[in-house]
Amino acid sequence: MVTIGMNYQVLAGKEETFEAACQRVLEAMKDAAGHDHSAVYRRVDPCAAADYLIVSRWNDEAAFQSFLASEAFQKVTRWGLANILAGRPSHTTYRED
Repeated sequence: MVTIGMNYQVLAGKEETFEAACQRVLEAMKDAAGHDHSAVYRRVDPCAAADYLIVSRWNDEAAFQSFLASEAFQKVTRWGLANILAGRPSHTTYRED
């Protein structure tokens, strides 16, 4: 198993739009080969920007990379960068030994 942390900073006022998009992505991930579980978390510090973390568990990193390369994920990524994200997301991989 591998856990991926996907970090997003959302433009002010776009939080609800981002959260709705996350729900659609989580639904799509349920059917992705090698996907185990994902959840979305929002930073609660009132002085911070709208920072989100998606924690996603996969059977292996290859399965996650395949999902990233999918047209559905690429489409939502392009839309997000153009409309609701304050910058490019960053991903961190946590490997289980």
